[in-house]
Amino acid sequence: MGRIYDRIDDHQQAWIAKQSIFFVGTAPSGDDGHINVSPKGPIGSLRVLDDHTVAYLDIVGSGAETIAHLRENGRICVMFCAFDGPPRILRLHGHGEYVRPDHERFEELRGLGFAEPEIAESMRAFIRRRRRRLADLRAPACRTGRPSGRCERDEPLPDVRRPRGDDGVADGQGRRVHPAGE
Repeated sequence: MGRIYDRIDDHQQAWIAKQSIFFVGTAPSGDDGHINVSPKGPIGSLRVLDDHTVAYLDIVGSGAETIAHLRENGRICVMFCAFDGPPRILRLHGHGEYVRPDHERFEELRGLGFAEPEIAESMRAFIRRRRRRLADLRAPACRTGRPSGRCERDEPLPDVRRPRGDDGVADGQGRRVHPAGE
């Protein structure tokens, strides 16, 4: 059985720092649209800001569904799971907000030492999540169906400064850039 906590304690914070990746889930309010769950990483792109707040650096690579859902309803879940060692799943449910590069708090967050991509243009926003609920599931509650393995290496991000393919490439702010001004 899992336990619910009021805050991120020192042991949970230390465990989070040892994980290779994390997952972010958001969903629209109504029946339209779809739930979005994305793997994120490396873990250095996430920081525990205090015992109720985490933030991560959102990088261009797919659509901007997380930001769209946060605009609509603010609901977000950040999940960590053990890929090695004892089974464990930690879910941070809460309210999220995004801080884009043109916002005054962006540079303040950037100064906290997040792992950054080599290409600055690929930084889309910081996503901050404030606590509503923290669920910590450990063995035996989460022992079935848990993946195992380890992170062998981080893959480099694609160069988002140049269009590629017929569809172009995202410009870093959730918009598509099409070749020849299409």
